[in-house]
Amino acid sequence: MVQVKWGRLAACRLLSAGVILVNLLAATTPYRTALPGYHYQFPRDHFNHPDFQTEWWYYTGNLQTSEGRHFGFELTFFRVGLDHNMARNSKPASVWDVRDVWMAHLALSDLDGNRFLHTERLNRAGAGIAGADLSQARVWNGNWQTLWQPDFKSQTITAIDEKFSFELHLKTEKPPVIHGANGVSQKSEGEGHASHYISFTRLITNGTIFLDGKKFAVTGLSWSDHEFFTQQLSPEQSGWDWFSLQFDDGTELMLFRLRREDGTADNFSAGTFIDRQGRTTSLTHNDFTAIPGKMWTIYPIEWKLRVPSLGIDVSISTRLPQQQLTGAVTYWEGAIEITGTRKGVGYLEMTRDVKLRM
Repeated sequence: MVQVKWGRLAACRLLSAGVILVNLLAATTPYRTALPGYHYQFPRDHFNHPDFQTEWWYYTGNLQTSEGRHFGFELTFFRVGLDHNMARNSKPASVWDVRDVWMAHLALSDLDGNRFLHTERLNRAGAGIAGADLSQARVWNGNWQTLWQPDFKSQTITAIDEKFSFELHLKTEKPPVIHGANGVSQKSEGEGHASHYISFTRLITNGTIFLDGKKFAVTGLSWSDHEFFTQQLSPEQSGWDWFSLQFDDGTELMLFRLRREDGTADNFSAGTFIDRQGRTTSLTHNDFTAIPGKMWTIYPIEWKLRVPSLGIDVSISTRLPQQQLTGAVTYWEGAIEITGTRKGVGYLEMTRDVKLRM
């Protein structure tokens, strides 16, 4: 049995197909690991990093119509490398060679309509079916994509499904945030057990959602995460709770709470506070507490979060408990509301046992 842990890439259970496993084990050249001192360059680092085995681009947000109808959305692109030798070969034998698997998740939370709609897809790069490319300034999987504008200060995300679709325009309010210390977000003990982790924490958003034959003009706030790495979690870590919080006062907070097999919080739990000007303060596990409350099935959908040094003491709740994605892997990811010493909106992701066993 091969056991792999993929961090936030819960959807990777789809890699259990036998042909993919063969390719995965056949790779002879090791991928790069996330090490301190990485030199970030933008816009280059908004796109593909094939020397690292795993990469994802997360977009989530809270939107509403002028009449006050509330929506949440998620659009996520994943890349998992199968053979680093192929990734390094500039002249593949065929465009259909499977160097990477490209996964994507799409979800819409109709918060006032009490509905959660979601779907997923799996592709290879093939003849331009999926990818992340600086020269095209986009990340895509079929007709789901994010396209950057030439100034790289805004982007448009588009997703079309038979149940719903949206086109949203995201304008960058703050510079990119690099989480962690010395260029890496450490997730467990040992060199390279980390990721290079970038976020845009305040994206002013407007656009259109199509649902039930109706068109909704929406505005609000979005958040994007981009991580690339080769290994992260240890065998003792069984899951995580991740929070992206956008406060009404113009500040933001990202926290992730890693859990051990016994359910206790791991010492590699961490976070970042972003002030109004975009300046960051890194947080360790000693700087905050995250206390779960009311449950929906196996997921705590209410939380108490405290960061005493910043005067943050807030409660987290959701309008829609059933924001659970089911498919290759089941996990909870959804829109939340914040009350307490600071108010606002955000997104919460909770996983339980995301091991890939083959």
